Amino acid sequence: MTERAEKALRLGTRRSKLAMAQSGHVAEAVTRATGRPVELVEITTYGDTSREHLAQIGGTGVFVTALRDALVAGEVDFAVHSLKDLPTAQPAELVLAAIPRREDPRDVLVARDGLTLDRLPHGARVGTGSPRRMAQLNAYARSHGLQIETVPIRGNIDTRVGYVRNGELDAVVLAAAGLNRIGRTEDVTDFLSVDAVLPAPGQGALAVECLSADAELTAALAELDDPHTRAAVTAERSLLAALEAGCSAPVGALADLLADGQVVHEMRLRGVVGTTDGSTLVQLSTTGPVPTSHDDAVALGRELATEMLAKGAAGLMGERAL
Repeated sequence: MTERAEKALRLGTRRSKLAMAQSGHVAEAVTRATGRPVELVEITTYGDTSREHLAQIGGTGVFVTALRDALVAGEVDFAVHSLKDLPTAQPAELVLAAIPRREDPRDVLVARDGLTLDRLPHGARVGTGSPRRMAQLNAYARSHGLQIETVPIRGNIDTRVGYVRNGELDAVVLAAAGLNRIGRTEDVTDFLSVDAVLPAPGQGALAVECLSADAELTAALAELDDPHTRAAVTAERSLLAALEAGCSAPVGALADLLADGQVVHEMRLRGVVGTTDGSTLVQLSTTGPVPTSHDDAVALGRELATEMLAKGAAGLMGERAL
């Protein structure tokens, strides 16, 4: 056995309970695939320490940069990110070696008294830190005769759910995947249909990143890759990039596979951009053959972005990417 085979791989991760849970799952999978132990290296990112809302600090890359710096500096061997936090531009020195099978991409409601979205009382205060969620929740409320107030919040899952438990808010909106990964699905009072609220591009998926120059590790991590998930999130992120929108812009996207029985025959990509008050949405979809290459998936995203820009999407985004 070589010295490299015996040495533990260092996995860079954010310190939050959710990030540690996600990285722990990946670490176990890497050990199964490679036979090598994996140790978690906790790294604090700017997004973890700033108390400002993500839309104010720019959103793009705030949970990612410190992890990538640690990779380049050789302090860790690979890193795990929530894919929706990744900027769409990929640094040449780093590679997304694996995008494992996606968790549930939907958003969920955690509300007092077991309430669902449609049963929230008049004037209900709904917390979310996402302009994308605000835009679609307010649009849904307008079209369904609901009177809700969306309230900007920050914090980890415990903090956000705590706003409901202590009566400060009637409900909060979170990602289903995060609650699933830390075993808190019982907190969910309503799974929000993607027909009502499209998730963030890449939501529910993880990205496993390492140095491009480390061909051996790249090949080993690739054992965790799920081709269908990679194709879907590549199309979603291509849409985001073509709209020149950052991670915290009010953009939702979801690519899913369409099947006849057991035969998958097409990919559908849906996208939405809206003003945070929900007064204006541009929501479109396109379908095409299941992408068989990175370029095919990118083309699907760009195609839909072109249609959305023609419908006025650019004027609805408060933030444009660098």
